[in-house]
Order: sequence, then structure tokens, then C-alpha cells
Amino acid sequence: METVAYHEAGHALMAVSMGAKVLSVTIEPEDDQGPRRSGDTAIEWRMTGISPREFAERAIRVALAGPVAEMLYSGEPYHPGLVAEWQADWSDAWQHAALVHGDAKPRMAWLEELSIVIYRRFDSEPTWSALADLADNLLAHETLESEVVHGIVREWQC
Repeated sequence: METVAYHEAGHALMAVSMGAKVLSVTIEPEDDQGPRRSGDTAIEWRMTGISPREFAERAIRVALAGPVAEMLYSGEPYHPGLVAEWQADWSDAWQHAALVHGDAKPRMAWLEELSIVIYRRFDSEPTWSALADLADNLLAHETLESEVVHGIVREWQC
């Protein structure tokens, strides 16, 4: 359950830093008609004044942030495209990246490099402390509403 908390905390922290509003984040999502998920981060994007490419780049960072946070927590540097549990995140990043790089090879290289950039950012202070605080709160409460998420991020000033 801890890895799921770090995964979702990664999505939430990156979403806030990309200017999105996190509506909620949970490690106990309701069953829906789709595949069973271990966690969920509901995001509302503020689209005013950003280009489709800029939106894609922000969405990619949010998609990759969950796997990267989980990698850091576990100490296992997996490729985000090769872990079955991360397929939905990788697929989102891959599809959005088509706006940046149409060809598969440069797209893959760019996504890999971006994963490393996110890894380095998350592996520094105060970002790691904010991520851990979000994960700890998720483990304690299972679901965090918008005000709590944004309050934690503001507290650490990430």
C-alpha cells in the first residue's frame, strides 16, 4: 500500500506544480467499469492561455511522476514503460508525447530523459519531503481532498 501512496502522491505533487487543481487523491478508489486500479488522482486542468503542446508536456510530467515517485520510494530504477502496473501512465505519456515527437525513437528518448529529470527533481529537498508528507497522509486517511493536497504542497513550497 505504501508504494501506491507514493505513486499517487507523485501524480498529485506534479499536477500542483504544473498548475492543475488536484480535486482528490486516493489509494482506495471505487470500483468502476474499467480495470481495477489501486489508486486515483483526480485533476482539473486550467487551460486558459496554454497551447496544446504545453498542455501535453504538463500532462506527460504528471503521468510519469507516479512511476518515478514509486521508483524512488522502492529504490528500484525501472523503465516506466516496462512495468505492467504503470501501463496506463506510460500510455498517457506516450500519446501526449506524439504532439512533441511524431517518430517513435525520438519520442522514447525524450520520455526517458524527462523521467530522469523528474527523478532528480523528486530526489531533492524540499520536494522529497513534500512527496513523503502527501504519501503519509494518504496512508493515514486513504483519500485526500483538494484543500489538504494543496495545503501540504504549499507548506513545503514546492
